[in-house]
Amino acid sequence: MNRRAFVTGLGAVLAAPFGAEAQQARTVYTVSTRSAASRNGSEHLLHALESELGRLGYAEGRNIAFEYRFANGRLERLPELAAELVKLKSDVSVAWAPPAAAAAKQATTSIPVVFLGVGGPIEQGLVKSLNRPGANVTGVAFWSVSNIAPKMLELAKELVPQLSRVAVLRPAEHTDTFLAEQEAAARSLNVHLVPVPFQNPSDVSAAFPAIAQSGAQALVITGGGLPWLHRELIVRLAARDRLPVIYGWREAVDAGGLMSLGTDLKDVAVRGAVYVDKILKGAKPGDLPVEQPTRYEVVINLKTAKALGLTIPPSLLLRADQVLE
Repeated sequence: MNRRAFVTGLGAVLAAPFGAEAQQARTVYTVSTRSAASRNGSEHLLHALESELGRLGYAEGRNIAFEYRFANGRLERLPELAAELVKLKSDVSVAWAPPAAAAAKQATTSIPVVFLGVGGPIEQGLVKSLNRPGANVTGVAFWSVSNIAPKMLELAKELVPQLSRVAVLRPAEHTDTFLAEQEAAARSLNVHLVPVPFQNPSDVSAAFPAIAQSGAQALVITGGGLPWLHRELIVRLAARDRLPVIYGWREAVDAGGLMSLGTDLKDVAVRGAVYVDKILKGAKPGDLPVEQPTRYEVVINLKTAKALGLTIPPSLLLRADQVLE
């Protein structure tokens, strides 16, 4: 984990564990977590969060209890799950991805909310500013709107030099601002952008015929709870259609996808644990600056590239953080 890959104003955020006197007076804190995804697909992230809290002095059954809720891709259930967790009077609420974070914010103005894996938290309406979020919400951003769009499209152009049309999945949480950033980046590369809506689970099967009909030569998926949940199916459909895809998370590459550019989600979970710790020790979420990634890792699957008949440029291989063979 590269902790320098994040910008934060938290100062001495990794403070020493409580002293002996504080430990005696310590109660059992409840940390509730909701996710738009499934538990099976998120287990490694939950483990990263819990492990870091353990390193910070928390042990389940002794001074902390976890309550998990998963929407399993049914985004319409998130408000219900958020309301359910509010009734538990959690000490901190952790929300993965924009839909879960939005539901948590709407459900409570008193329980501290730590969002994780959210791109563009200002654009999503979660915080007023990155330095001073205000209210009861803060967290760890997944990417910055202004830099991830051009970087991913540049990678697509490098992979497919003759690229003239590129498809982009557009989940419900992608704002008009983000689409405008993508379109501006595409114009600078002389590439036509083909937005493909992805707002319901059924859209995964409809997306690829739409991409084929559009004539797009590559697909870019920056993020989104639903695409992440259905990443293995997307990988299989892309292989079937021999379509180069650049993903926003390495989990897709681990599942056989071609390439990813994004922040390590396990690192996001670890950083989220630091926020939970600070809030349990008395910090106000509105005073804790939102962390933003300043470095994105590139992961390439050479086996998939070979299956697609693609030759990865040596310059790109040298820039990769990890190459799977």
